Amino acid sequence: MLSKEEVKNLVDDLFEEEALLVGGLAAVHGMGDDLVWRLMKSLDAIRRKVLRRLGDTGPDDVCGMQPERPHLKPHPAVEEFLLKLRSA
Repeated sequence: MLSKEEVKNLVDDLFEEEALLVGGLAAVHGMGDDLVWRLMKSLDAIRRKVLRRLGDTGPDDVCGMQPERPHLKPHPAVEEFLLKLRSA
């Protein structure tokens, strides 16, 4: 069984790879700065949520307020990935 520190390191490694992926896509496809900032902010929020579940960090820095989420349909590629992830 992995320790909390080992799991935290795995989570950090995973998000580092995701950040590098976003950076590579931004460089190759000329993604707009606003989109890149939003993606990275979202990845950071997800990372902090996972670490909170591990008991490694305190509450989120949004003072208990949930951000308003638009009701948008995900991109088909995102839907396919989520289906694969949930069925695994």
